[in-house]
Amino acid sequence: MEKLLAKAGYWLGVLCTVLAVLCRLLNILGINFGQSLTRGNAISYKSFLAGAILFFVMAIATSSFDSFNKRNP
Repeated sequence: MEKLLAKAGYWLGVLCTVLAVLCRLLNILGINFGQSLTRGNAISYKSFLAGAILFFVMAIATSSFDSFNKRNP
């Protein structure tokens, strides 16, 4: 289960990173693709960047936990 969680976290982090870079590039070109207004805060490339950091940290923590459990049964 830990390996599946680490892989999913890694790939979700990669997806969020690609979306953040894509939204930022479109924002530089003058196209507001990634910014949508919601009732709370606006969703922008920074939201995807924060999600990418979250998923990468989750993947690292899960992999570390898995390797620790393999060493100490």
